[in-house]
Amino acid sequence: MMTKYYLLVLFLLTFTVPWSLTAQQTTKFIKPNIQHGVHYHKVTDISQYYVSEKLDGVRGYWNGKQLLTRQGNLINSPSWFTQYWPTSPIDGELWLNRGEFQALLACVSKHSAEENETISCWGKVRFMMFDLPKHQGDFNERVNKMQDLLIQFPSPYLAMISQVKLKDISVLENKLNEVIANQGEGLMLHLASAHYKTGRNTALMKLKKHQDAEATIIGHTEGKGKYKELLGAIIVKTSDGIVFKIGSGFNDFQRAHPPKIGTIITFKYNGLTSAGVPRFARFWRIKKTE
Repeated sequence: MMTKYYLLVLFLLTFTVPWSLTAQQTTKFIKPNIQHGVHYHKVTDISQYYVSEKLDGVRGYWNGKQLLTRQGNLINSPSWFTQYWPTSPIDGELWLNRGEFQALLACVSKHSAEENETISCWGKVRFMMFDLPKHQGDFNERVNKMQDLLIQFPSPYLAMISQVKLKDISVLENKLNEVIANQGEGLMLHLASAHYKTGRNTALMKLKKHQDAEATIIGHTEGKGKYKELLGAIIVKTSDGIVFKIGSGFNDFQRAHPPKIGTIITFKYNGLTSAGVPRFARFWRIKKTE
């Protein structure tokens, strides 16, 4: 009798639990082939470019069925979030609002999304599309197609980054200053006649007033004065082996609860010293892991 019992348990373990675990473990998605911008270089005719805001969000890729990170990992969005989206690929940015990157990251990084639409943090998230990777036309045609998609597939969670053309460089500078003053990150310039190109595309440029880079936290120092017994600075190390301190850019919560050693952070800076150390480095945010 006991032998039959053990055989039954073995049968159930073999054909039920492992099957579901294996199905989850072997689900893989192809890393999307997407394009990336280069740093801005002066152009002779700005009117040949579309200009849009560089959103402070999480890059996303809609493959027509699933929402993925740029590394090809599944983003666990609620079923209703992508319910009425097109079946063609879209390159875009998950976004909440200016200055709300950490709140966005906390929402979209969860292993399971809240399906109750009235209380889910996803209710405020928008997928801001900025390109169509599989469209064969130039960017001017792709802009028109994205506008058409919003009409053909109306969804409260699918939107499009505003793409505008400017007359001269002075207008570009004014627009950049306006975005920065409102806590934006910068601008993107996309050549209207360019086709979608995977990898670095010189026809797509990012324009910012600061430089940014990543580093790993290797230590902390205690603050002084009003920051006594709180974080004074983090000691970081770049991929090039440069070690330095960052003591600004933290809010009161981060001073009381510093990012842990081993955390990869993104910092802003303005040029390098003769020794290669970032000048005026300040903490920006914790890097999203994918």
